[in-house]
Amino acid sequence: MLLPVIRTVIFDLDGTLVHSLPGIAASLNRVLEQNAFPTHPESAVRGFIGDGMRMLIERALPHPISSNTLDTMVIAMKDDYTLTWKEGTTPYPGVIETLTSLSKKGTAIAICSNKPHVFCQKITDALFPHITFSKIIGQRDGIPSKPDPVGAIKIAAQLNTPVSETAFLGDSTIDLITAKNAGMVSIAATWGYHDPPALAAENPDYSIDHISDLLTTITPTV
Repeated sequence: MLLPVIRTVIFDLDGTLVHSLPGIAASLNRVLEQNAFPTHPESAVRGFIGDGMRMLIERALPHPISSNTLDTMVIAMKDDYTLTWKEGTTPYPGVIETLTSLSKKGTAIAICSNKPHVFCQKITDALFPHITFSKIIGQRDGIPSKPDPVGAIKIAAQLNTPVSETAFLGDSTIDLITAKNAGMVSIAATWGYHDPPALAAENPDYSIDHISDLLTTITPTV
């Protein structure tokens, strides 16, 4: 099988590059408990992740819930997570080595996440200090959340990479749909937070079980 020539790889963050579920769940539950709402086990929080912090909290709260309460909870979690995200957030095995190898081969690496942009920047600065990401786009005003492809297409355009030579690697169906919406090569990461059967149902171009498999799935530029 002829492997695609890829000049840029766009990565999701949570569940793809970093195992952040413990930190997210702990922060969410602290805020829920402080506001007298029921808390959730990590196994449940795992299913809340993928559509940004606001949707995470909305899924965790009992319904119906007012928009004012939701706004207050989002602010509270942002404040808590700012102070605590380092507790329970680590790179997956092989991530640093794989990113380093791609960079050495001349492949641009970028991040497109539904996590608030400020946290994407903090996490990459702290956990990947020796990795140069060509572009990082997290959830922020002016760029719609995935699966809208605007963020991914913006990254490819700014890096002067045709979408056909751009791969999008993520652990969620949202990421795979984003890749397809953008006309990019879709690669499912099966080690993350979404169930492999759901990923397979989206018919990704490729599916890998370890991030190092990426190096034999694409043909990087040299």
